[in-house]
Amino acid sequence: MGKIKLGISTCLLGEPVRYDGGHKLDRYLRDTLGQYVDYVPVCPEVECGLGTPRESMHLEGEPGALRLITTRTKQDLTDRMLSWSHRRVRELASEDLCGFIFKSNSPSSGMERVRVLDAKGVPHRTGTGLFAGVFMKTFPLIPVEDEGRLHDPGIRENFIERIFTLERWRSVLKQGKKTGLLIEFHSRHKLQMMAHSPAHARAMGKLVAAAKTTPPAELFIRYEQLMMEGLRLKATVRKNTNVLQHIMGYFKKELTSDEKRELLELIDNYYRGHLPLIVPLALLKHYVRKYEKPYLREQFYLDPHPVELQLRNHA
Repeated sequence: MGKIKLGISTCLLGEPVRYDGGHKLDRYLRDTLGQYVDYVPVCPEVECGLGTPRESMHLEGEPGALRLITTRTKQDLTDRMLSWSHRRVRELASEDLCGFIFKSNSPSSGMERVRVLDAKGVPHRTGTGLFAGVFMKTFPLIPVEDEGRLHDPGIRENFIERIFTLERWRSVLKQGKKTGLLIEFHSRHKLQMMAHSPAHARAMGKLVAAAKTTPPAELFIRYEQLMMEGLRLKATVRKNTNVLQHIMGYFKKELTSDEKRELLELIDNYYRGHLPLIVPLALLKHYVRKYEKPYLREQFYLDPHPVELQLRNHA
């Protein structure tokens, strides 16, 4: 699989486009995740024609009617920013993005909890940046996060898992909406979906089972909706534990009593928070290779993203 295309706020790559002429370089995004993705940088303020440096700005008003106002001169830049934003997202539609990383707290690019001043000048963390809002409304299924939230290991893992899965799905679509390809994709992602949402996994299974009687366009659109909605839910410790025990069931005839006891102890220690997920998974992957389990070997749950990113190493 080639590099994944991601949109990103330009300042997070170290470019000096901030209102004060500075940047907000995030080295993990540029240097670590950047090895696996091709970024499409976007700076709403600069691209809509504002200079660097420039006057700072903030959001004012009520939800659904926010205004983008400069701090000192009180210029209203709302219409200018929204007009540019709608043009820009139309351009981004051709980029085939699998995700977007926004700049937290930005009045143009903040994904959530952006500071908004009410009529009395009192700040509330209730806003969404104007460009970010247009993007998310236009592309509701594309994974989005901001660099602040990505410092949380669980959120980071969930976001990166979603972008890699969406890239695999896009590669299927490029081959044509063929039922056989859908069945193969679904089979290889069953355990992954179980770890995120058993309910979505069941709904996707029913959809695939009725594939021959469902128009392809409807089938693939609905499948993608269910998949991305399900993956948005976190793979919790409890759900991961259920999947680990499910995988263990494939070895009930091969493992000795001592091997079963050891594996159950590792799973239990993971469940109790004493071990990271990578530990019981490593042993299960060893058994998959040793006892040649083709179905399990093909499961993306075991390797949903590059191991070098170490996303499953946190307890």
